[in-house]
Amino acid sequence: MKVLVVGSGAREHALVWKCVQSDLVERVYCAPGNGGTGGMARNVPIGAADVVRLVDFAKRERLGLVVLGPEAAVEAGAGDALRHAGFPVFGPDRGAGRIESSKAFAKDLMKRAGIPTADYDVFTQPAPAKQWARDREGQVAVKADGLARGKGVIVCSTIEESDKAIDAMLVEQRFGRSGATIVLEEKLEGPELSVLGVTDGTDVIALAPARDFKRALDGDRGANTGGMGAYSPPKGVDDALVKEVLDQVMLPALGAMRSSGSEFRGVLYAGLMLTKNGFRAIEFNARFGDPEAQVVLPRLQSDFVALALAAAQGSLAHHPDLKWSDQACVGVVVASGNYPDDAAMKLGQRISGLAEMPRGVLIFHAATRFEPGIGLVSDGGRVVTSVGLGDTVAQARRTALLGARQVRFDGAFFRSDIAEEAV
Repeated sequence: MKVLVVGSGAREHALVWKCVQSDLVERVYCAPGNGGTGGMARNVPIGAADVVRLVDFAKRERLGLVVLGPEAAVEAGAGDALRHAGFPVFGPDRGAGRIESSKAFAKDLMKRAGIPTADYDVFTQPAPAKQWARDREGQVAVKADGLARGKGVIVCSTIEESDKAIDAMLVEQRFGRSGATIVLEEKLEGPELSVLGVTDGTDVIALAPARDFKRALDGDRGANTGGMGAYSPPKGVDDALVKEVLDQVMLPALGAMRSSGSEFRGVLYAGLMLTKNGFRAIEFNARFGDPEAQVVLPRLQSDFVALALAAAQGSLAHHPDLKWSDQACVGVVVASGNYPDDAAMKLGQRISGLAEMPRGVLIFHAATRFEPGIGLVSDGGRVVTSVGLGDTVAQARRTALLGARQVRFDGAFFRSDIAEEAV
């Protein structure tokens, strides 16, 4: 069959890499793709949210499967239109995708479904929001309701910080329409956990768990980002905990969506905090996480395309158990200088070092493109993810860091402490 992966990041590069390994696949396309996906698939110049052209392309190429990578494709309704046109789609429709595109919707769904989560409230005006934060001494997380590329969360420790964060969203409109409504949550403490489940709307199969690192700088300092690295399996997480998350978070969420008429087919991602009082769901994503995909997919030994097709066709109950590598996997993101400050980043920087990678390093491109006469250049904040596999987390981490150090362009930086907690 012919498969289309929609998107242009490192997550999509990892998905393309996994799809081309399938015996079911004749050809893989990526829309629009990046400087890395073009080496193993055919890039097609169609944006992830360009629904009409995606459907036209699917018809012309008679695609056997479409894999939606980014949240932009889900929110644009690509899944709805492609399914209506008769194509199997690994990704939810727009209604089910609200579990990511609206944090207020997600929190209300958690409350209805009895999913353990942080205390919260929703605001459109700064004064009541500031009072809610003051009642908790500023110990809150301020979240833009809409999509903000992983940057719309400000974790606060003081009233001064919470006031400033609320003003940034509701007064200064720093996040535009995405921040016109905000969610305030009580601040939680503990390690984070990412659990991803492949689902056909009824049944769900858990993928290997992972832990990502969202702050820009070592020691969990700096601004929130879309993710600076991840590793799998995470320290302190066993099969019993993952089963609890399936039973208490995933299945109730899917049930709540079904009851409201929205069927979810694809990957449901639960972001959790492991507090001293048990785990709490802090967010949902309606697609593979990035950088989680880059450390989970390399550990998957089963045919990903067969799994995605079963979910898209509603036949997951009959799918065999997944096979996983016992090896650990660590991913380190190499980012552009000043990321995540879009206004301060310098793009178009020539990238070198990728052709001389140490043995065992996987490089997944995110924001790269080929510039005529120059070669590969940076084209965004998170440029590539350097991934290493190893018999231990320590070994995988050493390999990933070796690869990250080899990536060279003006302003490049990465966190050197990814997965250090497990060594």
